[in-house]
Amino acid sequence: MLEMGCQLSAAALWRTLIEHAVMQRSQSRTVVNPRPHPDIEPDGLLEAVQRQTFRFFWEGAHQASGCARDRQKTTGDPNNDLVAVGGTGFGVMAIVVAVERGWVDRTAAVQRLDRILSFLERAERHHGAFPHFLNAVTGAVVPLTRRDDGADLVETALLLQGLICAREYFDQPGEAEATLRSRIEGLWAGVDWAWFTRGERHLTWHWSPNHSWDMDLRIAGWNECLIAYVLAAASERHPIDPDIYHEGFATALSFRNGRTFHGVELPLGVDYGGPLFFAHYSFCGIDPRGLRDRHADYWEQNLRHARINHAHCVANPHGFAGYGEDSWGLTAAHGPSRYRAFCPVNDAGVIAPTAALSSLPYLPQESMRALRGFLRRPRLWGRFGFVDAFSDQDNWYARTYLAVNQGPIVAMMENYRSGLLWKLFMRSREARTGLTRLGFESPWLDEQSAPKALGQA
Repeated sequence: MLEMGCQLSAAALWRTLIEHAVMQRSQSRTVVNPRPHPDIEPDGLLEAVQRQTFRFFWEGAHQASGCARDRQKTTGDPNNDLVAVGGTGFGVMAIVVAVERGWVDRTAAVQRLDRILSFLERAERHHGAFPHFLNAVTGAVVPLTRRDDGADLVETALLLQGLICAREYFDQPGEAEATLRSRIEGLWAGVDWAWFTRGERHLTWHWSPNHSWDMDLRIAGWNECLIAYVLAAASERHPIDPDIYHEGFATALSFRNGRTFHGVELPLGVDYGGPLFFAHYSFCGIDPRGLRDRHADYWEQNLRHARINHAHCVANPHGFAGYGEDSWGLTAAHGPSRYRAFCPVNDAGVIAPTAALSSLPYLPQESMRALRGFLRRPRLWGRFGFVDAFSDQDNWYARTYLAVNQGPIVAMMENYRSGLLWKLFMRSREARTGLTRLGFESPWLDEQSAPKALGQA
């Protein structure tokens, strides 16, 4: 049946696959996961992968809270109440994409967001900031580690990035959407960003009601955290001094680089760029195209980071099985033993599909080649799209999907296809205010030169 994909249009192929899945489900009561043929045209391929991945945040969400579970198994229904705050932010973005693409009804999406907001409004917060994990029934913090049992400012920023996109998208005048916007405003306004400076010249990542500032982790150096500083600078009630960004985030030893790796000069970050989620998490909402400040051109930073990651996997200096042009991408993911931040300097032979797929805006040809290669692997595709990671070296495939890896696939693919989430976030007053206060330049700060979507691979 999959061979028909070469002759069918994307829409016809998707309908055929769905009809086949429904028929099989009715006959055997097992969930069938239609795998798109790797050789169909690019737009239909991206649509199919996005849509299947979106199911993680729609069908796989926690039923009572509507929030994104931190992880899901490849088989069987989840039975835990652990939800991820940052992952829920990515899930909200995925819901926006789903409405725009016609995968779910707008009213149903508003109802789901109402459920999510009802949970978040009663969940544990400290100075307005949420923890990394929450119990989706009680709303209480679930500690990530012994001392990480309170506020997590970066996870909060990732959540708000998604909620701001939803507030911008659901702009109709009716009561339901107006109420949704008002409730998002309430969560946004409640975060005391300035308090997390501790009176010093940087933001601090964590605070614990039991251990206070004992973790003492500064949000500094080039990493995934730009969104936290942009939102902190944009706050109407509790803004940070913009110089805290320049003195705290951008002066750390790990911020500037300037060295060359695999023939590519890297402006910022650790050697070889670090895990690829650095180029994804903040940039699901922040549009890096034409984004500059006194420190860097952020499109060039992310583009070069992706190129180095790709070049490393193709060069494969450690000789791991399975690496190549159609199988690349190192980022934080599950491995054969545990979750790790894989990157060129911490390479254990584990490829995470999200790394290449979420890099589609930066390396469209290389990402599409990897996408087609991943689809040719029979053990990599399932009910929520691609599993989290795999290692040919260890003959291992993950049996899980992670919220923070599935979400950027939907978001960054959409930004490549239509620019939707970039448009929504960058037109918000938070983005405009925060970026302006921090001294950024962006075409979005001049409406007449706002960029369009990137086009097709």
